[in-house]
Amino acid sequence: MMVSKEQQLAKDIYSKIGGSNNVSNVYNCMTRVRIDLRDEGIVDIDALKKVAGVMGVVEDGNNLQVVVGPGTANKVALEMADMAGKEKGATVAENLDQDLSGRQQAEQRTAEVKAQQKQKNNTPFKRALKIIASIFVPLIPAFVGAGIIGGIASIIQNLMTAGQLDAEAWTAIFSVLKIIQNGLFAYLNVYVGINAARVFGATEGLGGIIGGVVLLNGMNPDLPLKNIFTGDALAANQGGIIGVIVAVFLLSVVEKNLRKVVPNAVDIIVTPTVTLLVVGLLTIFIIMPVAGVISSSLVGSITWILNVGGAFAGFVLGALFLPMVMFGLHQILTPIHIEMIASSGKTLLLPILAMAGAGQVGAAIALWIRCRKNKQLTNMIKGSLPVGILGIGEPLIYAVSLPLGRPFITACIGGGIGGAVIGA
Repeated sequence: MMVSKEQQLAKDIYSKIGGSNNVSNVYNCMTRVRIDLRDEGIVDIDALKKVAGVMGVVEDGNNLQVVVGPGTANKVALEMADMAGKEKGATVAENLDQDLSGRQQAEQRTAEVKAQQKQKNNTPFKRALKIIASIFVPLIPAFVGAGIIGGIASIIQNLMTAGQLDAEAWTAIFSVLKIIQNGLFAYLNVYVGINAARVFGATEGLGGIIGGVVLLNGMNPDLPLKNIFTGDALAANQGGIIGVIVAVFLLSVVEKNLRKVVPNAVDIIVTPTVTLLVVGLLTIFIIMPVAGVISSSLVGSITWILNVGGAFAGFVLGALFLPMVMFGLHQILTPIHIEMIASSGKTLLLPILAMAGAGQVGAAIALWIRCRKNKQLTNMIKGSLPVGILGIGEPLIYAVSLPLGRPFITACIGGGIGGAVIGA
């Protein structure tokens, strides 16, 4: 049977990282296959970087990020999970082969314990970053699809308002597109709650319910619930996704502790009911008001920095975004973008950070023109440039600009200049 290029790439990656038995989990984001390793000491990073189809490798403790490009990342992660006999994102059980010698089994167990110990030594910042990525990375395709559909709907609406499209003929199309878009954004808290529950080890359905609680559906608008700290009426979505993540973490703690003490005979009834009541009440009356203050302060602080810092703030943000992408730190900005959109209907950060991608594309085009006789380089640029124009920068970073050094620096400077213009 013919082996697909994704299957071959998955096999090649496994061959350089110690096989599937050295992998505890495999998942992906837009451009990277993310691998949780049991023993990173046996990984041949240099050989992995030379594998055909691998654009770059990022090491983060026992987490290995293999850059393979958009579209390919999902397929390769699925192939790797399938080869390990697991679903993508599921923990791969350690395979202590009983036919191995005692020494070999001991070596496998030692590698597992060492990986667990290194996981314990992860810094709180790295753990928080991984949690945020695990919650939001699965939603990226939804953001892309719903966002593009919403953009098309906005264009149609503007053209109808300007009289360039017949409103009677196009209103139904506009409505359908908005309904599809709101399938994500109207219930984003629910999806975040489900993903957060999976990350924290709680029941995913209960996490979705807690995400829905923040929407305050069912509250009588004539007799709204009060904020116990200020006496003002509680507003739907107050605290946003920050509140949802905190609430679902609390949910996981309550649920796990209840399961330890509730008899098995009534666990299926008592545990979810009590968990939802306790966490639901705390979410409505404590977490939502507090998270609302945090969210408002966060958005207000960023807006203030951009207003006061102007061009300088724009330059710093635009110049530093590509290094953030390189180290995977850009994931931490996702909740900030969402909170800014929820509070003001727009994110002031995104246009500035998008300039980093523009700088990268500009550097790639300049290389293409200057080095047009270098067929290998121009072929890599041609393969990476289209997705770079669409805002996915990793292929250009790892395949083109970063290996050459100076083009990466000039791309950062270009992104900074663009950010300064936007921020001015």
